[in-house]
Amino acid sequence: MDISPHSDIATILLTFGGLFLIGLLADIAGKHTPLPRVTLLLLAGFAIGPACFDLLPAFAQEWFPLLTKISLAMIGFLLGQHMTLQRMRELGRKVFIMSASEVLMTAVMISGVLILFGVPVHIALLLGGIAPATAPAATVDVVHEYSARGKFTNTLLGIVAIDDAWGLFIFSIMLAVVQALQGGGGVTGAIAIGAWEIAGAGILGLVLGIPMAYLTGRIRSGEPTQAEALGVVLICAGLAVWFDVSYILAAMVLGSIVSNFATHHERPFIAIEGIEWPFLILFFLLAGASLHVGALVDAGWLAIGYILLRILGRVGGVWLGGFLCGAERQVRTWLGLTLLPQAGVAIGMALLAAQRFPESEDIILPVVLGATVIFEVVGPAVTRMVLTHVGDIKSKNHKAQKAGR
Repeated sequence: MDISPHSDIATILLTFGGLFLIGLLADIAGKHTPLPRVTLLLLAGFAIGPACFDLLPAFAQEWFPLLTKISLAMIGFLLGQHMTLQRMRELGRKVFIMSASEVLMTAVMISGVLILFGVPVHIALLLGGIAPATAPAATVDVVHEYSARGKFTNTLLGIVAIDDAWGLFIFSIMLAVVQALQGGGGVTGAIAIGAWEIAGAGILGLVLGIPMAYLTGRIRSGEPTQAEALGVVLICAGLAVWFDVSYILAAMVLGSIVSNFATHHERPFIAIEGIEWPFLILFFLLAGASLHVGALVDAGWLAIGYILLRILGRVGGVWLGGFLCGAERQVRTWLGLTLLPQAGVAIGMALLAAQRFPESEDIILPVVLGATVIFEVVGPAVTRMVLTHVGDIKSKNHKAQKAGR
């Protein structure tokens, strides 16, 4: 009797069940260790991957591209939630200028310096596009844990709220440019391909976003809202892949349109947030499993350069933006150091770049994943020290909060 179909089904069920339980353990461990759960998931994925114990069946890596697209489409949609006209007015001109300045300077500095030092142009551009991504969750967690209050903290929260949206746009441009350069179609062809990937994503998000904003949530609250929200997000991602445009950017535009025009409720975003984490568990575990020890060692010097240049880009970009918009000296001097954490969005960008340009995978993934671990460990501690230095964290408030737990 042939039992292989049953064995295959058993293997699939056991694999996904085990991965979800690893995600649960990482979530629990993240609450009791300095390492965030994203970092723990990456390390766990590395441990069960081919570089270590090699516990994953072959089909897990085959499903990775699909899980990547689903996860990043959800992330893009949720990022679009913050891109509303009202939110832009609330954040103010200074936050807007400083955010744009540090994102641009980080991307330009990393790309430019790496090219000057002989790094292949496509690698330098991709790393420059990934570098501006931040980890808003890590920053917000520090603010909440230490009850930080003040103008400096408000400015910081405003910047991290829109940083990833800026960064996603820059990354889409870099990805389009590299794809055009690799295609060898000349300058005109490069411009046409890049313009289509970005403009096409915007058009797709707009076309799907307007009816979604009006129709979603008008049946009744609950499961129908979750089903329709997830359905439209996945259709957006699928059409983006079909038309060869940026599916992350299309999903972000979709989220922005819904957030601006679906004023009758906010349930699409709550619905996506409610089902996002299981996909992200698989996404980060398989990302960690993609790491190779040899590639990590080979990328050592490039990772160090990436880390140092990203710090300089953050600090220099905030200082320049703050100077141009007349921000307080304290803000433009110290704020850049609070923007170091980097996590899920950056990893997603690196994975997308690796899938689009597989010949660069062994360079891009080790650099970004290695830097992410360092920034996620060091970044929150630096943020806490800066907030204490500027007076937004009061030690007596923190002690009182700890005592009340």
